[in-house]
Amino acid sequence: VDAFQAWCGPCKTVVGLFRKIRNEVGSDLLHFAVAEVDSIDALEKYRGKCKPVFLFYSGGELLAVVRGANAPLLQKTILEQL
Repeated sequence: VDAFQAWCGPCKTVVGLFRKIRNEVGSDLLHFAVAEVDSIDALEKYRGKCKPVFLFYSGGELLAVVRGANAPLLQKTILEQL
């Protein structure tokens, strides 16, 4: 989940990375979503941040968090979580 605020917008720079990995591993295993933290109370702690935050969930549980658009770290985290 790309957690963002309306004034900052979702991180479009990593969409290509997610597409590439999703194509490699299959669409059944990896799902990408965006969430505006201003409108979701459960994500309140991510408000007021300028850099993007990526949340990795499985079975409804938060497994990992990556702060910033660090493509190598995002790719590593995605593959580890899969």
